[in-house]
Amino acid sequence: MAQEEPVAKRAKDKEKVVKELLGASEKPDRTKTVLGVSAALMALFVVMAFIDYIESLNLPLEPIDYVIFGLLAFLGPYGFYASTREKHVREIESRLPDFLRDVAEAGRFGMTLADAIVVASSGRYGRLTPEIKKMAAQIEWGVPASEAVELFATRVKTPLVTRMASIIRKANDAGGNVADVLSMVSRDAKETILTQEERNVTMSTYVMVVYISFFVFIATIIILQAQFLPKMEEAGRTVSEGAEELGLEEISGVNINVSIIPEVSFIFLLSVIVHAAGDGILAGVIQRGSVPIGMRHSFIMLVMGFIVLRVLFA
Repeated sequence: MAQEEPVAKRAKDKEKVVKELLGASEKPDRTKTVLGVSAALMALFVVMAFIDYIESLNLPLEPIDYVIFGLLAFLGPYGFYASTREKHVREIESRLPDFLRDVAEAGRFGMTLADAIVVASSGRYGRLTPEIKKMAAQIEWGVPASEAVELFATRVKTPLVTRMASIIRKANDAGGNVADVLSMVSRDAKETILTQEERNVTMSTYVMVVYISFFVFIATIIILQAQFLPKMEEAGRTVSEGAEELGLEEISGVNINVSIIPEVSFIFLLSVIVHAAGDGILAGVIQRGSVPIGMRHSFIMLVMGFIVLRVLFA
């Protein structure tokens, strides 16, 4: 009886470990949570803008400021979250060809796919290392190599990893020389990553053009605000004073309505907001082909526009 208890305990421990290793352990996708929180914050600021507009409460800022804060609350969290996830995916995929190459090299010495993965798992592959070690541990506990690769793809869940894992599983199930298939897959993954990097370098130039055009637009607005509109207001006062001296309400053919100058300034601010949102999304689509990543650029541009027009030159 004394010997049966440790055996039963070890069996239970082994079963527990196997269940943990077989679990997908997929990292939770917080996209919906981040979007929900961002949308709630934006709605809160919009409500504050409405309250300030109808003057129900004496809030310290203008309604347009709360609208801008609402846009920032929506664009910023989700934009930076999407950018962080995309960076994480790039870091994982960048080391995938190295791992596949090492597995292929081990396979050339006559090892099976399962043994080659276990041997290659001793290497260092950056953010990919923990998942590879988990895959190797699953194989050591008796999980078939094809199933371990499938679980690996489920955990990592990036486009390149999913595609490569599917090829490896089919090659292993079909039999034959898996090492040659792994070498081909490694080269294909490397070429895919290099192509993406070349595209990113090329597109970064166009992203800079978008930013420069936005800064030029802000500079134009500043010049109009600081030079043109004050001159128009001064000219309008001069015309009004001349008309009063002549005893007229206005001079025929000369009419400068200075009362709309605040409205013109407001339109300038709205145009900056629209440009920041639109140009930022355009930059994200050009850079990565992704609207969420463009929201990060929109956030940066909108912050700059707010600081320049509402803080420095208000």
